[in-house]
Amino acid sequence: MSVCDQHCGVDVAERLAYLASEVYPNAEKIILVCDNLKTHAAHFLYERFSPEEAHRLKERFEWHFTPEHGSWLNIAECELSVLSRQCLNRRLADLDTLKAEVGAWEKERNAHPAKVNWQFTIKDARTKLK
Repeated sequence: MSVCDQHCGVDVAERLAYLASEVYPNAEKIILVCDNLKTHAAHFLYERFSPEEAHRLKERFEWHFTPEHGSWLNIAECELSVLSRQCLNRRLADLDTLKAEVGAWEKERNAHPAKVNWQFTIKDARTKLK
């Protein structure tokens, strides 16, 4: 999890480069599950990096997007909701404090992970998401 001043496409491009080079340097493909936020797009790689580097990075990722009207399907949305309620429910003085608080929350959350009791079947999804 990362915290930055703003959330723009170039920030996402830099985070993707970090994932590719630091977190998963040996992965042939990195599978991304994204919501439909306009900053979650490969073209921002070309705004931040040279065409060659942007193309190389783009080829490392396999993009999957959650349904536009199905945020209830998105487990990441559920985690962000927990983050908001448990960590961001008060004023934090500055970016450094925010980073420290989110980092502490993330460490605690990872130490005691929640389990998802997924009851939505593929058959149900195909029926409801036609």
